[in-house]
Amino acid sequence: MAAEVGQLSLRERISRRTQHGDAIFWGVTLFFALVVVGLVAAIGVVTYAGSIEARAQFGLGFLGGQDWSPVDTEVAPATFGAWPAVYGTLTTSLIAVLLAGPIGAGIGIFLSELCPQRLRAPLSFLVELLAAIPSVIYGLWGVAVFVPFYTQFIVTPVTSTLGQVVPAFAEPASSGGGIMGTGIVLALMILPTVASITRDVLAVVPNTQREVMLALGATRWEVIWQAVVPYARAGIIGGVMLGLGRALGETMAATMIIGNSTRLAPSLFDSGVTAASLVASELPNNNGPLHSSALIYIALVLFGITLLLNLSARLLVWQTARGPAGARA
Repeated sequence: MAAEVGQLSLRERISRRTQHGDAIFWGVTLFFALVVVGLVAAIGVVTYAGSIEARAQFGLGFLGGQDWSPVDTEVAPATFGAWPAVYGTLTTSLIAVLLAGPIGAGIGIFLSELCPQRLRAPLSFLVELLAAIPSVIYGLWGVAVFVPFYTQFIVTPVTSTLGQVVPAFAEPASSGGGIMGTGIVLALMILPTVASITRDVLAVVPNTQREVMLALGATRWEVIWQAVVPYARAGIIGGVMLGLGRALGETMAATMIIGNSTRLAPSLFDSGVTAASLVASELPNNNGPLHSSALIYIALVLFGITLLLNLSARLLVWQTARGPAGARA
């Protein structure tokens, strides 16, 4: 009897100690999670407070303003319109997604469904290695290698043929990568994001989805297209959206390639500017409080867009990983 009481007392002590350890661990992890939330909230508060002057003076019309001239002269006062930056950001990101979305999803499908087992790990490593390359390296490669090739073999033939009838492909007024070249480099940068997430969401598709289709006599392509991809559709879309979020916020490569011109030009081959590149290039040497506030206003809009986009994308990926209910969402 005494031995049983001793064993019970020992179990109680171990149980209490375990409960205390669990409570401490839960509290520490909760603290770290709240730190992350606090940092995001702090960024939002700082950008919101820093843009008060611009928001008070320009309102929402600031986003549609087409003139950006931060220098105040006797001839013309300084004007601030965000549309050149908004247009450049949306256009380069759209080009990047249109190129990287299908290619990245195809790479992910190949790695998950078709790639030989002995090649899967090294090829996956190479894809993920692309995501680890600093953006300044992409920018340097774009300026030194890609832009000369792109100008000679893409811009010149297209402008001399299609550019004669389509203004979007007309001959540019300036040299350099321009909007189209920047979009292509951004596509290369977001490619590993789309490919890796596509591969990961396809990996959680139950094998029963494949086995049932194969038992019914379906080909390998029919299994992938009619059973696997529909199950993981939401997650694949989420991966593309995460890639879009990176393209929207990319700074260094865009700054080095796009030309940083706030003049709106009809040709996609002409120089332009993105929201991130405009803030990065002008904020350190701003011309006064209003100029600084206008740049922070652009940063606030970009922060809000990328935050909502990434939250939506993560939700889609989470729904796919959760199972059939998530895949149908």
